[in-house]
Formats: sequence, structure tokens, C-alpha cells
Amino acid sequence: MLLSGCGDSSEQAPAAAQPLPAVSVVEVARQPVTPSVSFTGRVVAVDKVDLRARVTGFLEQRRFTEGGDVQKGDLLFVIEQPPFEAEVAQVQAQVARAQASLAEAQATLGRIQEAVKSGAVSQQELDQATAAEQVAQADLLAARAQLETAQLNLGYTEIRAPIGGRIGRSIYSIGNLVGPDGGVLATIVSQDPIYVTFPVSTRILLDAQRRAQKADALVVRVQLPDGTMYQHPGAIDFADIQVDEGTDTIDIRAQLANPERLLVDGQFVTVFVETEQPQQAIVITQSALQIDQAGPYVLMVSPEDKVEQRRVQTGEALDGRVVIASGLSEGERVIVEGLQKVRPGQEVQATLMPASAPAGTAAGAEADGGAAPPTGAAGGEPAAPAAEPGAAASESEPAPQSAQ
Repeated sequence: MLLSGCGDSSEQAPAAAQPLPAVSVVEVARQPVTPSVSFTGRVVAVDKVDLRARVTGFLEQRRFTEGGDVQKGDLLFVIEQPPFEAEVAQVQAQVARAQASLAEAQATLGRIQEAVKSGAVSQQELDQATAAEQVAQADLLAARAQLETAQLNLGYTEIRAPIGGRIGRSIYSIGNLVGPDGGVLATIVSQDPIYVTFPVSTRILLDAQRRAQKADALVVRVQLPDGTMYQHPGAIDFADIQVDEGTDTIDIRAQLANPERLLVDGQFVTVFVETEQPQQAIVITQSALQIDQAGPYVLMVSPEDKVEQRRVQTGEALDGRVVIASGLSEGERVIVEGLQKVRPGQEVQATLMPASAPAGTAAGAEADGGAAPPTGAAGGEPAAPAAEPGAAASESEPAPQSAQ
């Protein structure tokens, strides 16, 4: 009888109930986001001038520092001037001779005109004197044109900066023979402002135009080669009128301020084009988004604390977060931690996390094969872990020393 009673009591002991899986959720809410698209761009100077000699001569002076700044009108090169000065003097003498010839022809014409009135000379002599006076006038005009050309050539011996900017290295040293066919002497590029050009596919361009409606609503930001963001934003000021048939892209140009001279002509940069004003959109952490053969989805907790699968359409990715274009509504609870422990239809114990929780928390916890500790415990301490199924340790049994 004693054995039978013991057997009955052991059979009637209730089995220990397993705790519900713990998950962390975030309430869906709209947040201000700034959609952006990145491109690979190239820095281009607004103005760029290749300096060339317009007359042939020996280079006599170089009046600038290579790599330095120059102002518009600064004297940069001087070509040997005495040969051109001598030519000017020679043509000036020709002008004086032509002026004397013209004065003589005019005086002769005047005397013949008076003689014609008295009948002392014939009409033929008058015609010859008139023609001689006109020839003298033409000779004077030709001499003056030659003088102007000689003075221009003398002026071309001084090469001045047509624009302000930064000048590169000098190709020729002093003493070299330079001329129109001798190549570039040096190059000047403007520094501030400066252009950034980048190719954009027609699909992306149409989408951006529909969202922004006008070009001045788009802001261009540049990321420097070291990964830092350039502090001066720019604006698009030109779009090419033709599409590149090989790449189906259009060249877009933006203008940016460059007071610190950090952007250099020909430099490669990363270009971000974004809207000027933030837009309200539903955003979730990237770790909450799941993808299968049917597309992206999220796991949610219903008002009855049961897991639901919800298909969504995604938008832009924003630094560990992703915009949800459709599929979610404000106030719904999305699972961000504990995704691997649950399945649709399962009842769970949900802990609400703040919307500003780090996006990488859930991903780091799941990478270790378990869920991150819930943050709803009092005092901010992690909740105690649930007992494993089948644990037989008694509550009165002391803890082992190695657990300390």
C-alpha cells in the first residue's frame, strides 16, 4: 500500500510549463529621412586655360611660382622683345614715308585743279594727279596696318594670365625657343567655385525628377577620397542634352564652393544627390528585414502576442536602416531581436524597445546563435534567462562554487 501511494503521487505531479519565447519589438513610426543616391564623379575646373606663345621668339623671363596662385592680368612670361621693337620702329618709318607721299600728292592735286580752271593743263593730267593722291592714301593705310600688327606682336611677347586661379608647372625653361607651334607653356585652372560631373542613368534621373519636381530641390554632397564628407554642399546647374548611347547615361554637373582648395581638377570623388527637405517615411532597422524566394518580409507581433509574417516593399537603405515603401502601418510591432527562435503563429513574450535602439544590436545577438537579453527588466539589468527544458536541479540545492 505504501508503494502504491507513492506511485500515485508521482504520476499526479504536474509537468513544468515551458516559458514563452522572448522577443524584442519596435513600434513602427514615421521618421524624417533624406533619400539619396550615390555616384562616382570627377572634379572639373570651371575655367581652364592652356597658355601658348602667339609669336616666335626666345623665352626671356618667367614671372610666377609653379603651383602658385595668379590673378587675372598678372605677367607670367616674357619673350625676347628687341627684335619686335625693331620691327615696330621700321614700320613707323614706313608710316612716316607714306604720310609724306600723301602730303605731296595732295599738294600736286590741288595745283592741277587750279590750273584746270584756267585751261593751263589737260583733264588727263588732273586724272593722273587724282589717282596718285588716292594711291598715297592707300599706302598710308597699309603702313598703319603693318604698324598695328607689329605693335600687337610686340604686345604678344608679354604673356599675361587671362583668368585668376592656380598655375601649373612651366613646360619650357628660360632660353628656349617658343612659338605658336611649340605647345603649351603652362596651364591655369580656376579654384573657387568648382564643378563636379557625374553620369546618371536615365531611370534614376527620371525618378529623381519626379520626386524633386525641380532641380533646385536637389542637394549635391561630395565624399572626399579619405572618406570624410566635404562641408560645402552644391547644386546641379547643368544636365547634358544628349544620352550616351553606350551607357544610357546623362552627364550631370554640379557647382560647389571650394574656398579651402580641397577639390582639385581631375580628382575622383563620391557624389551623393539628395533632396533638400527631409521626407516622412516608415523606417525599420536592417536586421529586422528578412528575404526569401518570394521577396522581403518582416515578422510582427499581433495584438494577441502571436507572430505574423508580413510582406513589404523596401525603399532606400539608410546607414543600417531601410525605408519601407508599403506593407507596414504606424503602431504595428516589428520583431528586431529573437527572430531565429520564433515562427509565424507562435505565441511569444514581447518586450518593447525604444525606436532609437542601435540597429546593430539585433544582428549581433543573432550572429551568436541566441537572442539579445531583453531590456525591459527593472533598473535596466538584463532579465534572468529562462530555464532549459528538462532541467532537474532542485530549488533547495546549493549552487556550485564554479558558478561564482
